[in-house]
Amino acid sequence: MLASFPLITDWHFYAISIPAVLLLGISKSGFGAGFGSLAVPMMALVVTVPQAAAILMPVLLLMDVLGLAAFRRNFDAPLLRFLIPFGLLGTVLGSLLFKLLDAKLVAGLVGGFTLLFLAQRLLFPPRPDSPPPPRWVGALLTTTSGFTSFIAHAGGPPINAYAIPLRLSPLKFSATMAVFFFCINLSKWIPYAWLGLLDWRNLATSVALLPLAPVGVWIGVRIAKRISPVLFYRLLYLGMLLTGCKLLWDVVK
Repeated sequence: MLASFPLITDWHFYAISIPAVLLLGISKSGFGAGFGSLAVPMMALVVTVPQAAAILMPVLLLMDVLGLAAFRRNFDAPLLRFLIPFGLLGTVLGSLLFKLLDAKLVAGLVGGFTLLFLAQRLLFPPRPDSPPPPRWVGALLTTTSGFTSFIAHAGGPPINAYAIPLRLSPLKFSATMAVFFFCINLSKWIPYAWLGLLDWRNLATSVALLPLAPVGVWIGVRIAKRISPVLFYRLLYLGMLLTGCKLLWDVVK
């Protein structure tokens, strides 16, 4: 039976992967978006980073569809028209450079950038009347988000660094990120297959984890629709802090 359905059977893998997928589902709903980037580093404790990224591909697709269904009327269309092309440019760069770069090093760079962003927000808090970041900064951060999303599903921190200062409502922020990452994750399927990452073992393991996807998204959607903006963004910052520390620690150690 296992020969025809060769999924991973090591219980250590599922002890790490089940909470990682639930955390990713909560993140995909928009609530605690920074936490989602912890999924691959967590799973990398038991499998390689490329294998963890490949296993999460079908799970991400289901989560994206559920997120779109929940937030389909609340996204910021003009903002998405700006973000999506640069995000797709990042995935193209990621697919071309995937075999030349160490995924943990890329994730560590994302972690360092995340902590710098948080330090800047803490030391130099923005005034209520401060203007949004320049568009060229948005283009650079969004391209970086697409790139790091392709390499290690760690696209949350860069795009958050641009989107958080825009002061969207929690619902609009969640919906816009749901549509953005649906487009980014959908664009990764053909390059992942081209790179040989979507083998039967990884896909079978993904199927075993799929039932957890709606659970995590359901939890996150319920919270995102009820939480106050102040607490919402504080939890985003906490998620980014934990993500940055974990990603950076993986490289330092």
